[in-house]
Amino acid sequence: MAENLRPDRVPWRSRTVQVVLLSTLLAPLGVPLVAPALPVIRDAFAVTDARASLVVSAYFVVGIVLSPFIGLLADRLGRKRVLVTSLLAFGVTGGAIYFAPSFEWVLALRAIQGTAAAGLFVATVTLIGDTFEGTQRNAVLGMNIAVLSAGAALFPLVGGILVSFGWNVSFLACLLAIPVGLFALFALEEPALVREARGVAYIRRALSVVTGPNTLFLYGAAFATELLLFGAILTVLPFLLTAQYGLAPVFIGGIIVAAEVGSIVVSTQNGRLARHISNRLLVAGGFACFGVGLVVAWLAPSALVVALGAVVVGAGLGLSMPAVDAAISDLVTGEYRAGALSLRNSTTFLGRATGPALFAGLAAVTGYPLLLLGAGLVSLTLALLIGVALRSSLDRAGTPPEKPDEAV
Repeated sequence: MAENLRPDRVPWRSRTVQVVLLSTLLAPLGVPLVAPALPVIRDAFAVTDARASLVVSAYFVVGIVLSPFIGLLADRLGRKRVLVTSLLAFGVTGGAIYFAPSFEWVLALRAIQGTAAAGLFVATVTLIGDTFEGTQRNAVLGMNIAVLSAGAALFPLVGGILVSFGWNVSFLACLLAIPVGLFALFALEEPALVREARGVAYIRRALSVVTGPNTLFLYGAAFATELLLFGAILTVLPFLLTAQYGLAPVFIGGIIVAAEVGSIVVSTQNGRLARHISNRLLVAGGFACFGVGLVVAWLAPSALVVALGAVVVGAGLGLSMPAVDAAISDLVTGEYRAGALSLRNSTTFLGRATGPALFAGLAAVTGYPLLLLGAGLVSLTLALLIGVALRSSLDRAGTPPEKPDEAV
């Protein structure tokens, strides 16, 4: 099933790659495109800031809860069915928000759209895990993160332009998911999987796979990555830049984009790096970058140096997240891969939802500079633990063990 053209390169002619990357590019339409519209949505429906923020929360919270069930469906019914259904649902519900008659309708449609987005994340990453092996799997997963980061960097600007025409105009962009879903329907082949266990037996065996020490470590790494990214970079850094350097929002946005650029550059090289470095060490390197970048931001004498620290943090994301997904795919057989990766998606969404509130609460006690330092030191400690103390079968990059998740 593996598509091996160059072991550390992305096979661009692969229909799987084309469908997956197009689907991933649409994912940031859910939040980065919509975020600039929140103040306008607040005014249009005469709600408070807290209620307006539910437009984002409703999107994420449902994905945290339902991702495992979506993974189960992808394992039992097939990745293609889940991906096509998710794309069509994402496009239809997003477009329907344009006609929403009330704020409650907006929230209901956002919850459904968030469920569809969870399906996109689960199905795309699982398809990569099914179709590619070894360093090529890292290469495609790295490109997948690069595309996601590019969308996250570009779409806030697009959303800011679209919202000038009305609070609901940004949501029309979600209709692009419909032609992509039709392309996936006709272009994508369903991976052939051997399904031995059914019903209760499937659930029992799936739980034994995803609760092993290696997979739990990887879920923890995914959670910590998103917690740091959304807590330190997307929450603490803007407040720090405003208070310490008096930066305008446009320049703060530029520094956040710099972090995305760091992620894009490094993640595209993940396949090449995986030829020489194990997934475990790539994850450790990612946390080391988080630590260095956050400490640099704490020490920075100017906003420009803060931007350099943000780039280093972004590079850490490009190292760690493709390696996490590649390692989970290595550890789990195809029969349970979507279920295992769906739990990774839940931990990712949980980190994104928890990070801003946790870091904002801690900052009220420590202040923003000290919190950056603390987060940096914790990241460096995690890097050391992962790199030195947690020697495991993850070191066999690209080679799954005979039995999933054997020993740490």
